Amino acid sequence: MQVDQAARLNDIYNLILNPGTRDWERQQLVTLKTAVEAGKNFKTELGQLEASLRPLAVRDNLTPDVTDFYRKITGNAAESTTFDLARFYANDEPHQERAIFAGGCFWCMVEPFETRPGIIAVVSGYTGGYTENPTYDQVLGQYTGHVEAVEIIFDNRIVKYADLVALFWQIIDPTDDQGQMNDRGNQYRPVIFVRNAQQRRIATAAKQQLAASDKYSRPIVVTIEAATKFWPAENFHQEFYKKNRQQYRRIERTHKQFLAVQHLHSKIRIGLSKLRKKS
Repeated sequence: MQVDQAARLNDIYNLILNPGTRDWERQQLVTLKTAVEAGKNFKTELGQLEASLRPLAVRDNLTPDVTDFYRKITGNAAESTTFDLARFYANDEPHQERAIFAGGCFWCMVEPFETRPGIIAVVSGYTGGYTENPTYDQVLGQYTGHVEAVEIIFDNRIVKYADLVALFWQIIDPTDDQGQMNDRGNQYRPVIFVRNAQQRRIATAAKQQLAASDKYSRPIVVTIEAATKFWPAENFHQEFYKKNRQQYRRIERTHKQFLAVQHLHSKIRIGLSKLRKKS
């Protein structure tokens, strides 16, 4: 177990104050803090804390920030690398724009966009709700009205907003407004959040074109809504596909298999439609 007492104590104090920390987790952290302040050995107490957290950690059932802390104290610091949000909070240059899409779990929404030319940053977060500073547990419990989403900062000299909308249609099921694939619930509903009138025109036209394409047997139910405050998610969720490769690949494989079947059905529908028109 790697020990940097000053840094870890700072992490513990911050987690105790963090509103996203669950009560049980906070109790374990306070137990360590109290013991160390009473003069007990920090390394011994940290080992006991690790043992207390371990059963939930191995089941991926700790809150995001506590998960990052657990990885630090167990030697997996690379998996808890701090994501730099400076670009998210910075003012955009004249050639830069932002797009916001919700399409199920944000873990699978980052890589398809981030790996495209012209993308400056992709931030996972929560939007569309009514609660300030929502936590993952709150959004997951559907207590805040938010959906999981990504905000994309892009260079419009290289990639256009219409290109991002076109990619969005390719990586979601546009006929499912109850979630996406295995992710069920209102917090996973697909939405295009538009930031201005131009984005609304582009998104609306793309949706109408998709609906008229005869690709799907069910209606296109993705909503187009005005963008509201976007809250970056906890560090654990940022660039999940890079920090949690094995877990992400398992999820991605299931995701792609579902979409592949759906796209195949779409091609068959279009082919049959063309045959009927010829006959």
